[in-house]
Amino acid sequence: MKNFALIGAAGYIAPRHMKAIKDTNNLLLAAYDKNDSVGIIDSHFPTADFFVEFERFDRHIEKLKYEQDLFLDYVSICSPNYLHDAHIRFALRSGADAICEKPLVLNPWNIDKLQKVEEKTGKKVYNILQLRVHPSIIALKEKVKNAKKDTKFEVDLTYLTSRGNWYHTSWKGDKSKSGGIATNIGVHFYDMLSWIFGDIQENVVHVHEEDRAAGYLEFENARVKWFLSINAEYLPKEVKEKGNTTYRSITIDGEELEFSGGFTDLHTMVYKDILEGKGYGLDAAKTAIQIVHDIRNTKPIGAKGDYHSLITLKK
Repeated sequence: MKNFALIGAAGYIAPRHMKAIKDTNNLLLAAYDKNDSVGIIDSHFPTADFFVEFERFDRHIEKLKYEQDLFLDYVSICSPNYLHDAHIRFALRSGADAICEKPLVLNPWNIDKLQKVEEKTGKKVYNILQLRVHPSIIALKEKVKNAKKDTKFEVDLTYLTSRGNWYHTSWKGDKSKSGGIATNIGVHFYDMLSWIFGDIQENVVHVHEEDRAAGYLEFENARVKWFLSINAEYLPKEVKEKGNTTYRSITIDGEELEFSGGFTDLHTMVYKDILEGKGYGLDAAKTAIQIVHDIRNTKPIGAKGDYHSLITLKK
């Protein structure tokens, strides 16, 4: 049984980490979040200590170590994107490995700095790249691997996940903290695409606004038109009529990739891999972080060239 701490316990994704820690038969000793809406902890680890001040959380971890001989094995990090690298460094310096949500960091050079901390502490950073363990994505990777070496697949990626007005008021709506919409809700798709289709060759941004982003990515084995939005108005009519608020679609050469289900237990699968020494580290995160950094710092060109059809849809 491994000992865990959790940073960012009140966030949207934190319950999946709590479930993964419990499902892998491990123990959550302590959790921290500046917000105290964390009743979900009772469903998983009601005896875990909880703190709303980081300094007290830090002190508690030290007390466990020196007064009770309890050492952390892992720190799970679900805090806002811009705090990830600081919290990762805390984990490593506390003698624990870090398991961090995506995006691992906001800028490529942050990864270089973290590699130095890894070397100095002897501890490791793991990234949650859950699409890499999704059965449909694994099958697609195998299909691409078996195709002719010079094959270029035509890919269309659409991801629509509705968010209310709160989103723009929260840290997620602050580009300096979240990295913007492409980083915040798209980074795991860019990771998936590079993992399957190889090295990035071209990155064009057509639109990058507070509620939508779109562009064109060319990889070694694919040409990809992508569109992301948090605006419910872009949802297809049939999705709205069913009362659903999320729509995912990936087509490869016109054929739909079925991967809408099977998302609930992916974090547990990632945790199992990490605990078995097979998790994805800093190097695995580099390509996607470079892609979102470039998207964030590229001037959009509008509806020119190979663009996704939804960017011309008026809302």
